[in-house]
Amino acid sequence: MTTSSAAAAVLAGLEGIRAEQEELYRSLHRHPELSHQEQRTAAVVTEGLHRAGFQVHEKVGGTGVVGVLRNGDGPSVLLRADMDALPVREDTGLPYASTETATDGDGNEVPVMHACGHDVHVACLLGAARLFASTRDAWNGTVVALFQPAEETGDGAQGMIDDDLTGIVPGVDVALAQHVLPFPAGRVGTHAGPILSAADSMRVTVHGRGAHGSMPQAAVDPVVLAAMIVVRLQTVVAREVPPTETAVLTVGSIQAGTKSNVIPESAQLQLNLRTYSDTTRDTMLAAVRRIVTAECEASASPRAPEFELFDRFPLTDNDTSTTERVSAAFADFFGDRAATIAQQSASEDFSDIPRALGVPYTYWCIGGADADAYRRAEQGGRVAQDIPVNHSAAFAPVLQPTLRTGTEALVVAALAWLAAEPAPRTV
Repeated sequence: MTTSSAAAAVLAGLEGIRAEQEELYRSLHRHPELSHQEQRTAAVVTEGLHRAGFQVHEKVGGTGVVGVLRNGDGPSVLLRADMDALPVREDTGLPYASTETATDGDGNEVPVMHACGHDVHVACLLGAARLFASTRDAWNGTVVALFQPAEETGDGAQGMIDDDLTGIVPGVDVALAQHVLPFPAGRVGTHAGPILSAADSMRVTVHGRGAHGSMPQAAVDPVVLAAMIVVRLQTVVAREVPPTETAVLTVGSIQAGTKSNVIPESAQLQLNLRTYSDTTRDTMLAAVRRIVTAECEASASPRAPEFELFDRFPLTDNDTSTTERVSAAFADFFGDRAATIAQQSASEDFSDIPRALGVPYTYWCIGGADADAYRRAEQGGRVAQDIPVNHSAAFAPVLQPTLRTGTEALVVAALAWLAAEPAPRTV
Protein backbone atom coordinates (compact mmCIF):
# COMPACT_ATOMS: atom_id res chain seq x y z
CA MET A 1 0.00 0.00 0.00
CA THR A 2 1.37 3.45 -0.90
CA THR A 3 1.56 6.29 1.59
CA SER A 4 -1.23 8.16 -0.16
CA SER A 5 -3.60 5.18 -0.29
CA ALA A 6 -2.79 4.30 3.32
CA ALA A 7 -3.45 7.91 4.35
CA ALA A 8 -6.81 7.83 2.59
CA ALA A 9 -7.71 4.64 4.44
CA VAL A 10 -6.59 5.82 7.88
CA LEU A 11 -8.08 9.29 7.53
CA ALA A 12 -11.41 8.05 6.20
CA GLY A 13 -12.71 8.06 9.76
CA LEU A 14 -11.55 11.57 10.61
CA GLU A 15 -14.90 13.23 9.93
CA GLY A 16 -16.57 10.65 12.15
CA ILE A 17 -14.51 11.69 15.19
CA ARG A 18 -14.61 15.43 14.44
CA ALA A 19 -17.29 16.41 16.95
CA GLU A 20 -15.69 14.40 19.76
CA GLN A 21 -12.22 15.74 18.93
CA GLU A 22 -13.46 19.34 18.94
CA GLU A 23 -15.16 18.84 22.29
CA LEU A 24 -11.99 17.28 23.66
CA TYR A 25 -10.05 20.34 22.52
CA ARG A 26 -12.53 22.74 24.13
CA SER A 27 -12.29 20.81 27.39
CA LEU A 28 -8.49 20.87 27.33
CA HIS A 29 -8.48 24.57 26.55
CA ARG A 30 -10.95 25.31 29.32
CA HIS A 31 -8.88 23.37 31.88
CA PRO A 32 -5.18 24.13 31.28
CA GLU A 33 -2.47 23.02 33.70
CA LEU A 34 0.97 24.42 34.44
CA SER A 35 4.21 22.52 33.79
CA HIS A 36 4.59 19.44 36.01
CA GLN A 37 0.94 19.79 37.11
CA GLU A 38 -0.73 18.12 34.10
CA GLN A 39 -2.70 15.59 36.19
CA ARG A 40 -6.12 16.11 34.58
CA THR A 41 -4.69 16.24 31.07
CA ALA A 42 -2.68 13.07 31.66
CA ALA A 43 -5.81 11.30 32.90
CA VAL A 44 -7.73 12.34 29.77
CA VAL A 45 -4.86 11.12 27.58
CA THR A 46 -4.58 7.82 29.46
CA GLU A 47 -8.29 7.13 29.14
CA GLY A 48 -8.24 7.94 25.42
CA LEU A 49 -5.28 5.67 24.73
CA HIS A 50 -6.79 2.80 26.72
CA ARG A 51 -10.03 3.15 24.75
CA ALA A 52 -8.07 2.96 21.49
CA GLY A 53 -6.32 -0.23 22.59
CA PHE A 54 -2.84 1.11 23.28
CA GLN A 55 -0.54 -0.32 25.90
CA VAL A 56 -0.26 2.65 28.26
CA HIS A 57 2.61 3.73 30.51
CA GLU A 58 1.60 6.43 33.00
CA LYS A 59 3.52 8.87 35.18
CA VAL A 60 6.66 8.77 33.05
CA GLY A 61 8.77 11.67 34.23
CA GLY A 62 5.98 12.83 36.54
CA THR A 63 2.85 13.26 34.45
CA GLY A 64 4.06 11.97 31.08
CA VAL A 65 2.07 9.31 29.25
CA VAL A 66 3.33 6.90 26.59
CA GLY A 67 1.01 4.74 24.51
CA VAL A 68 2.31 1.87 22.36
CA LEU A 69 0.27 0.23 19.59
CA ARG A 70 1.95 -2.75 17.90
CA ASN A 71 0.63 -3.88 14.54
CA GLY A 72 2.87 -6.60 13.17
CA ASP A 73 6.29 -6.25 11.64
CA GLY A 74 7.50 -2.88 10.48
CA PRO A 75 9.07 0.37 11.64
CA SER A 76 8.38 2.00 14.98
CA VAL A 77 7.37 5.66 14.78
CA LEU A 78 7.23 7.97 17.80
CA LEU A 79 4.74 10.85 17.69
CA ARG A 80 5.03 13.46 20.42
CA ALA A 81 2.65 16.10 21.83
CA ASP A 82 3.32 18.43 24.77
CA MET A 83 0.64 19.02 27.40
CA ASP A 84 1.45 22.00 29.63
CA ALA A 85 0.04 25.53 29.67
CA LEU A 86 1.31 28.97 30.71
CA PRO A 87 0.77 31.45 33.57
CA VAL A 88 -1.19 33.82 31.32
CA ARG A 89 -4.63 35.36 31.90
CA GLU A 90 -6.72 34.52 28.84
CA ASP A 91 -8.21 37.38 26.82
CA THR A 92 -9.64 35.61 23.78
CA GLY A 93 -13.36 36.07 24.44
CA LEU A 94 -13.96 32.43 23.54
CA PRO A 95 -16.97 30.70 25.12
CA TYR A 96 -14.56 27.98 26.30
CA ALA A 97 -11.88 30.40 27.56
CA SER A 98 -9.93 29.38 30.63
CA THR A 99 -10.67 30.96 33.98
CA GLU A 100 -8.33 28.58 35.82
CA THR A 101 -5.74 29.62 38.37
CA ALA A 102 -2.96 27.57 39.95
CA THR A 103 -0.06 27.84 42.35
CA ASP A 104 3.23 28.08 40.49
CA GLY A 105 6.60 26.70 41.55
CA ASP A 106 7.33 29.84 43.59
CA GLY A 107 4.10 29.56 45.55
CA ASN A 108 2.30 32.34 43.67
CA GLU A 109 -1.34 32.12 42.60
CA VAL A 110 -1.36 32.70 38.83
CA PRO A 111 -3.86 32.54 35.97
CA VAL A 112 -3.42 29.63 33.56
CA MET A 113 -4.03 29.51 29.81
CA HIS A 114 -3.19 27.31 26.85
CA ALA A 115 -1.47 30.27 25.19
CA CYS A 116 0.91 28.13 23.11
CA GLY A 117 -1.43 25.60 21.51
CA HIS A 118 -0.44 22.49 23.43
CA ASP A 119 -4.14 21.67 23.69
CA VAL A 120 -4.17 21.50 19.88
CA HIS A 121 -1.21 19.11 19.95
CA VAL A 122 -2.86 16.77 22.46
CA ALA A 123 -6.19 16.70 20.62
CA CYS A 124 -4.48 16.02 17.30
CA LEU A 125 -2.30 13.18 18.60
CA LEU A 126 -5.19 11.52 20.42
CA GLY A 127 -7.21 11.77 17.22
CA ALA A 128 -4.38 10.24 15.18
CA ALA A 129 -3.95 7.47 17.74
CA ARG A 130 -7.61 6.62 17.52
CA LEU A 131 -7.50 6.51 13.71
CA PHE A 132 -4.43 4.25 13.63
CA ALA A 133 -6.07 1.88 16.10
CA SER A 134 -9.19 1.49 13.97
CA THR A 135 -7.41 0.96 10.61
CA ARG A 136 -4.78 -1.70 11.25
CA ASP A 137 -5.16 -3.20 7.78
CA ALA A 138 -3.71 0.01 6.30
CA TRP A 139 -0.30 -0.01 7.97
CA ASN A 140 2.38 -2.16 9.58
CA GLY A 141 4.66 -1.52 12.52
CA THR A 142 4.37 0.28 15.85
CA VAL A 143 2.94 3.67 16.80
CA VAL A 144 4.35 5.25 19.95
CA ALA A 145 2.18 8.18 21.11
CA LEU A 146 4.16 10.20 23.63
CA PHE A 147 2.52 12.96 25.66
CA GLN A 148 5.17 15.08 27.32
CA PRO A 149 4.83 17.32 30.37
CA ALA A 150 6.73 20.54 31.09
CA GLU A 151 7.86 21.66 27.67
CA GLU A 152 7.52 25.28 28.72
CA THR A 153 10.11 24.84 31.47
CA GLY A 154 12.46 22.93 29.18
CA ASP A 155 12.88 19.91 31.46
CA GLY A 156 9.90 17.70 30.67
CA ALA A 157 11.59 15.66 27.96
CA GLN A 158 14.66 15.06 30.10
CA GLY A 159 12.42 14.07 33.00
CA MET A 160 10.87 11.32 30.87
CA ILE A 161 14.31 10.19 29.73
CA ASP A 162 15.53 10.05 33.33
CA ASP A 163 12.49 7.92 34.17
CA ASP A 164 13.63 5.13 31.81
CA LEU A 165 11.88 6.26 28.62
CA THR A 166 14.43 4.37 26.54
CA GLY A 167 13.47 1.18 28.36
CA ILE A 168 9.73 1.79 28.06
CA VAL A 169 9.46 2.28 24.30
CA PRO A 170 10.43 -0.34 21.76
CA GLY A 171 13.26 0.19 19.27
CA VAL A 172 12.03 3.43 17.73
CA ASP A 173 13.15 4.19 14.15
CA VAL A 174 12.12 7.85 13.89
CA ALA A 175 10.62 10.59 16.08
CA LEU A 176 8.14 13.18 14.81
CA ALA A 177 6.54 16.27 16.35
CA GLN A 178 4.65 19.39 15.35
CA HIS A 179 3.65 22.81 16.68
CA VAL A 180 0.84 25.20 15.87
CA LEU A 181 2.00 28.70 14.88
CA PRO A 182 0.26 31.96 13.85
CA PHE A 183 0.14 31.43 10.11
CA PRO A 184 -2.98 30.44 8.14
CA ALA A 185 -4.79 27.34 9.36
CA GLY A 186 -4.76 24.50 6.89
CA ARG A 187 -1.11 24.93 5.97
CA VAL A 188 1.90 22.89 7.03
CA GLY A 189 5.54 23.93 6.95
CA THR A 190 8.74 21.89 7.07
CA HIS A 191 12.39 22.91 7.34
CA ALA A 192 15.49 20.74 7.04
CA GLY A 193 18.34 21.50 9.44
CA PRO A 194 18.10 23.85 12.42
CA ILE A 195 14.48 25.01 12.73
CA LEU A 196 14.20 26.09 16.39
CA SER A 197 16.94 27.88 18.27
CA ALA A 198 18.83 26.68 21.27
CA ALA A 199 18.05 28.94 24.23
CA ASP A 200 20.02 29.82 27.33
CA SER A 201 18.92 32.12 30.11
CA MET A 202 21.61 33.48 32.38
CA ARG A 203 21.35 35.30 35.68
CA VAL A 204 24.38 37.53 36.29
CA THR A 205 25.07 39.19 39.64
CA VAL A 206 27.70 41.91 39.82
CA HIS A 207 28.96 43.38 43.06
CA GLY A 208 29.83 46.92 44.06
CA ARG A 209 30.23 48.86 47.27
CA GLY A 210 27.25 50.75 48.61
CA ALA A 211 27.31 54.39 49.65
CA HIS A 212 25.23 57.54 49.96
CA GLY A 213 24.18 58.97 46.64
CA SER A 214 25.88 62.23 47.57
CA MET A 215 29.22 60.47 48.17
CA PRO A 216 29.84 58.42 45.01
CA GLN A 217 33.61 58.52 45.57
CA ALA A 218 33.12 56.05 48.42
CA ALA A 219 31.23 53.60 46.22
CA VAL A 220 31.74 51.10 43.46
CA ASP A 221 28.47 51.71 41.65
CA PRO A 222 26.96 48.42 40.40
CA VAL A 223 24.26 50.33 38.51
CA VAL A 224 26.85 52.01 36.29
CA LEU A 225 28.67 48.69 36.03
CA ALA A 226 25.47 46.93 34.90
CA ALA A 227 24.80 49.69 32.38
CA MET A 228 28.27 49.31 30.85
CA ILE A 229 27.78 45.54 30.63
CA VAL A 230 24.49 46.01 28.77
CA VAL A 231 26.13 48.32 26.23
CA ARG A 232 29.13 46.08 25.70
CA LEU A 233 26.98 42.95 25.32
CA GLN A 234 25.45 44.50 22.21
CA THR A 235 28.75 43.83 20.44
CA VAL A 236 28.60 40.07 20.93
CA VAL A 237 26.23 39.40 18.03
CA ALA A 238 27.41 42.43 16.02
CA ARG A 239 31.13 41.72 16.28
CA GLU A 240 31.73 38.13 17.40
CA VAL A 241 29.09 36.14 15.48
CA PRO A 242 29.58 35.74 11.70
CA PRO A 243 27.06 37.72 9.64
CA THR A 244 25.86 34.44 8.09
CA GLU A 245 24.83 33.11 11.52
CA THR A 246 21.55 34.04 13.19
CA ALA A 247 21.77 34.81 16.91
CA VAL A 248 20.00 36.92 19.51
CA LEU A 249 21.18 38.26 22.86
CA THR A 250 18.61 40.04 25.01
CA VAL A 251 19.03 41.65 28.42
CA GLY A 252 15.49 41.26 29.71
CA SER A 253 15.90 42.40 33.28
CA ILE A 254 18.09 44.64 35.43
CA GLN A 255 17.42 44.88 39.16
CA ALA A 256 19.38 47.09 41.55
CA GLY A 257 18.79 49.44 44.43
CA THR A 258 15.83 50.58 46.46
CA LYS A 259 16.09 54.38 46.68
CA SER A 260 17.24 57.26 44.54
CA ASN A 261 19.98 58.44 46.91
CA VAL A 262 21.39 55.04 47.87
CA ILE A 263 24.08 53.41 45.76
CA PRO A 264 23.38 49.66 46.17
CA GLU A 265 25.73 46.81 46.92
CA SER A 266 24.91 44.73 43.85
CA ALA A 267 22.95 44.51 40.60
CA GLN A 268 21.40 41.53 38.84
CA LEU A 269 20.95 41.13 35.10
CA GLN A 270 18.96 38.43 33.33
CA LEU A 271 20.00 37.52 29.80
CA ASN A 272 18.51 35.33 27.09
CA LEU A 273 20.55 33.91 24.22
CA ARG A 274 19.21 32.23 21.07
CA THR A 275 21.52 30.38 18.69
CA TYR A 276 21.34 27.86 15.82
CA SER A 277 24.66 26.06 16.20
CA ASP A 278 26.66 24.66 19.09
CA THR A 279 29.71 26.66 17.97
CA THR A 280 27.84 29.96 18.10
CA ARG A 281 26.25 28.99 21.40
CA ASP A 282 29.64 28.31 22.98
CA THR A 283 31.11 31.51 21.51
CA MET A 284 28.35 33.68 22.92
CA LEU A 285 28.30 32.14 26.38
CA ALA A 286 32.06 32.55 26.63
CA ALA A 287 31.82 36.15 25.39
CA VAL A 288 29.24 37.03 28.04
CA ARG A 289 31.45 35.71 30.82
CA ARG A 290 34.51 37.46 29.42
CA ILE A 291 32.78 40.83 29.02
CA VAL A 292 31.10 40.75 32.44
CA THR A 293 34.33 39.76 34.16
CA ALA A 294 36.31 42.46 32.35
CA GLU A 295 33.79 45.19 33.15
CA CYS A 296 33.83 44.16 36.82
CA GLU A 297 37.61 44.44 36.84
CA ALA A 298 37.45 47.81 35.07
CA SER A 299 35.07 49.07 37.76
CA ALA A 300 37.21 47.69 40.61
CA SER A 301 34.38 45.44 41.72
CA PRO A 302 35.25 44.03 45.16
CA ARG A 303 33.96 40.55 44.29
CA ALA A 304 33.92 38.36 41.21
CA PRO A 305 30.64 38.22 39.28
CA GLU A 306 28.31 35.25 39.65
CA PHE A 307 26.76 33.39 36.70
CA GLU A 308 23.76 31.07 36.80
CA LEU A 309 22.39 29.32 33.73
CA PHE A 310 18.70 28.31 33.75
CA ASP A 311 15.79 27.58 31.41
CA ARG A 312 18.06 25.95 28.84
CA PHE A 313 16.60 24.47 25.65
CA PRO A 314 18.46 22.34 23.10
CA LEU A 315 18.79 23.13 19.41
CA THR A 316 16.09 21.55 17.24
CA ASP A 317 18.06 20.40 14.20
CA ASN A 318 15.88 18.45 11.78
CA ASP A 319 17.49 15.46 10.08
CA THR A 320 17.65 16.21 6.35
CA SER A 321 16.62 12.83 4.94
CA THR A 322 13.82 12.45 7.49
CA THR A 323 12.53 15.93 6.72
CA GLU A 324 12.67 15.29 2.96
CA ARG A 325 10.66 12.09 3.42
CA VAL A 326 7.98 13.89 5.45
CA SER A 327 7.98 16.89 3.12
CA ALA A 328 7.40 14.65 0.10
CA ALA A 329 4.49 12.95 1.88
CA PHE A 330 3.04 16.33 2.81
CA ALA A 331 3.39 17.66 -0.74
CA ASP A 332 1.57 14.61 -2.07
CA PHE A 333 -1.25 14.90 0.47
CA PHE A 334 -1.62 18.65 1.08
CA GLY A 335 -0.53 19.98 -2.32
CA ASP A 336 0.19 23.69 -2.30
CA ARG A 337 -0.81 23.91 1.37
CA ALA A 338 2.56 22.33 2.20
CA ALA A 339 5.68 24.47 1.96
CA THR A 340 9.12 25.12 3.36
CA ILE A 341 9.17 27.62 6.23
CA ALA A 342 11.95 29.74 7.67
CA GLN A 343 13.82 29.09 10.90
CA GLN A 344 11.84 29.99 14.00
CA SER A 345 13.36 31.84 16.95
CA ALA A 346 11.33 29.93 19.55
CA SER A 347 12.85 26.99 21.44
CA GLU A 348 11.76 23.45 22.39
CA ASP A 349 13.00 20.45 24.32
CA PHE A 350 11.51 17.76 22.05
CA SER A 351 14.90 17.02 20.46
CA ASP A 352 16.18 15.66 23.80
CA ILE A 353 13.96 12.61 23.22
CA PRO A 354 15.26 11.43 19.82
CA ARG A 355 18.80 12.23 20.91
CA ALA A 356 18.38 9.95 23.92
CA LEU A 357 16.84 7.25 21.72
CA GLY A 358 19.56 7.66 19.09
CA VAL A 359 17.10 8.16 16.20
CA PRO A 360 16.59 10.83 13.52
CA TYR A 361 13.75 13.29 13.84
CA THR A 362 11.87 16.09 12.19
CA TYR A 363 9.66 18.80 13.67
CA TRP A 364 7.19 20.73 11.53
CA CYS A 365 4.64 23.50 12.02
CA ILE A 366 0.94 23.84 11.27
CA GLY A 367 -1.01 27.05 10.93
CA GLY A 368 -3.67 28.05 13.43
CA ALA A 369 -4.73 31.55 12.37
CA ASP A 370 -8.02 32.32 10.64
CA ALA A 371 -7.06 32.35 6.96
CA ASP A 372 -9.29 35.32 6.03
CA ALA A 373 -8.08 37.40 8.97
CA TYR A 374 -4.48 36.56 8.11
CA ARG A 375 -4.98 37.54 4.47
CA ARG A 376 -6.50 40.89 5.44
CA ALA A 377 -3.65 41.54 7.87
CA GLU A 378 -1.08 40.58 5.27
CA GLN A 379 -2.61 42.85 2.65
CA GLY A 380 -2.58 45.72 5.12
CA GLY A 381 0.96 45.04 6.29
CA ARG A 382 -0.34 44.40 9.82
CA VAL A 383 0.35 40.72 10.49
CA ALA A 384 2.50 41.53 13.52
CA GLN A 385 -0.16 43.87 14.90
CA ASP A 386 -3.34 41.94 14.10
CA ILE A 387 -2.49 38.22 14.37
CA PRO A 388 -1.92 37.10 17.99
CA VAL A 389 1.20 35.02 18.48
CA ASN A 390 2.03 32.16 20.81
CA HIS A 391 2.22 33.13 24.50
CA SER A 392 -0.16 36.04 23.89
CA ALA A 393 -3.30 36.32 26.03
CA ALA A 394 -5.22 36.56 22.74
CA PHE A 395 -3.70 33.47 21.10
CA ALA A 396 -6.58 31.26 19.97
CA PRO A 397 -6.12 28.84 17.04
CA VAL A 398 -9.31 28.41 15.05
CA LEU A 399 -10.83 25.00 15.68
CA GLN A 400 -10.98 24.05 12.03
CA PRO A 401 -9.15 23.41 9.88
CA THR A 402 -6.43 23.47 12.57
CA LEU A 403 -7.42 20.21 14.28
CA ARG A 404 -8.06 18.44 11.00
CA THR A 405 -4.74 19.56 9.51
CA GLY A 406 -2.76 18.67 12.63
CA THR A 407 -4.30 15.20 12.76
CA GLU A 408 -3.75 14.66 9.04
CA ALA A 409 -0.13 15.79 9.31
CA LEU A 410 0.65 13.30 12.10
CA VAL A 411 -0.98 10.45 10.20
CA VAL A 412 0.60 11.26 6.84
CA ALA A 413 4.08 11.75 8.33
CA ALA A 414 3.92 8.49 10.29
CA LEU A 415 2.68 6.59 7.26
CA ALA A 416 5.76 7.66 5.33
CA TRP A 417 7.28 4.80 7.38
CA LEU A 418 4.34 2.68 8.46
CA ALA A 419 2.79 2.28 5.01
CA ALA A 420 5.91 0.56 3.71
CA GLU A 421 5.65 -3.14 3.05
CA PRO A 422 7.24 -5.15 5.88
CA ALA A 423 10.55 -6.76 5.06
CA PRO A 424 10.30 -10.48 4.23
CA ARG A 425 11.09 -12.82 7.08
CA THR A 426 14.32 -14.77 6.85
CA VAL A 427 14.26 -18.44 7.72
